[in-house]
Amino acid sequence: MTARPIEYWHRQKQVVETERIYGEGWLRFTYENPVGRLALHLLVRRAVFTWYLGWRMNQKLSATKVLPFIIDFDLDADEFAKSALAYNTFNEFFVRTLKPGARPVTPGANVAVLPADGRHLVFPDVDRADGFYVKGAKFTVAELLGEAHLPAAQQQLASRFAGGAMLISRLAPPDYHRFHFPVDGTAGEPRLIPGWFYSVHPVALRHNLRYLVGNRRMVTLVESPAFGPVAMVEIGATCVGRIRQSFVPGRRVAKGDEKGWFAFGGSCVVTLFGCGRIKFDDDLVKQSAQQRETYAKMGERVGEVPA
Repeated sequence: MTARPIEYWHRQKQVVETERIYGEGWLRFTYENPVGRLALHLLVRRAVFTWYLGWRMNQKLSATKVLPFIIDFDLDADEFAKSALAYNTFNEFFVRTLKPGARPVTPGANVAVLPADGRHLVFPDVDRADGFYVKGAKFTVAELLGEAHLPAAQQQLASRFAGGAMLISRLAPPDYHRFHFPVDGTAGEPRLIPGWFYSVHPVALRHNLRYLVGNRRMVTLVESPAFGPVAMVEIGATCVGRIRQSFVPGRRVAKGDEKGWFAFGGSCVVTLFGCGRIKFDDDLVKQSAQQRETYAKMGERVGEVPA
């Protein structure tokens, strides 16, 4: 099962495609080979390993990787805010900004949008879902929000999302790595939850979904007039040592405003909505019911306030 290709539904093209995985050989060795899993436990999941790779991608020599990467993954350099030749390091390219208008944001106060480019799964009722990525494999909202160690009566944030909906947005290395607010509202102070640096790629999650609730992550609560409480959880991963926030807590934010960015590597954004506060779009629900991600970009519709 684990060696099968990673397929996703391309929303714009309306076809199933096979993901080209950055560093696939290394990834499969680490998570599917007994020797690799030993290395994972002893080194790869630890902060020092991620710090070292991030340091390498901040050196000037790493800039030589930019053009080959753009060519290998057929990236649209015309949407970059500056020339592909102007990046001084690979990490500077990795956290690139885009030209104005490169990611149109679907209008409408009652419409929520995807917070990032990538491959997305939606679950209209987290508590009743039969699995995330793999049937039978789940985690709780309290675990995701870092409240599982508390008595149920003290799980104040998790209780607000009981029976709620969840969007998982997975960013692969070739994707645009800035994340944005999916709704209008007032954003609170981000809260850091310490953790490991496992991969969040399906190759790894098929073996252990709990990497998503074991990794370092940041939780921000957004109070939205239309959608009520919305929690955004940015999850770091192998090679992603930094989750940077660029918004000002306590201020009003608009749908599509930049919230922050991930440094080098794959990563993930999980968005939680309260019970009955969102109706996800049918195409996303249909694919997710098959444990198949949908590839789509930041600013595209994810759902709307129920009638």
